[in-house]
Amino acid sequence: MKRSEFIRSLGLGSGALMAIYCMGALSSCAKEDTPLPATNTNPPIINPNSGKVDFTLDLTQATNKVLTTEGGYLYNDTILIARTKLGNFVALSKFCTHEGTTVVYQKDSDDVYCPNHGSTYALTGKVIKSPAPAPLKQYQTEYNSTSLKLRVFES
Repeated sequence: MKRSEFIRSLGLGSGALMAIYCMGALSSCAKEDTPLPATNTNPPIINPNSGKVDFTLDLTQATNKVLTTEGGYLYNDTILIARTKLGNFVALSKFCTHEGTTVVYQKDSDDVYCPNHGSTYALTGKVIKSPAPAPLKQYQTEYNSTSLKLRVFES
């Protein structure tokens, strides 16, 4: 028996079948808005009251522990956060201004590098080596060494 004959034997016309399909009942794939399991325990980066970046990382949490050593870095949403060779914290946009590639912190040279076309940025976000046409956005950081909490924010 052909598929169309089977469907007709169920009493479903093509209109009913299309209505069921459009409602998603016959879809084998999840919808795009299906939430994924939470893997990042960090808070949202945008403060809903101000609309600006403002969040705090707890460096005692496993996902953030890399920031307890010099040269460690991580990404939180669209921001690269690094602990420099001198132990200071920097927070910059993680997207190269040339073509949007994710940049990386380089401990040895204490700068930020785009692996796509070789752009290099100072820890202030300033372009050191092109082809990047503009600096990376820099965010403020405040570290509490007693509670091991790092706040990243824009003023």
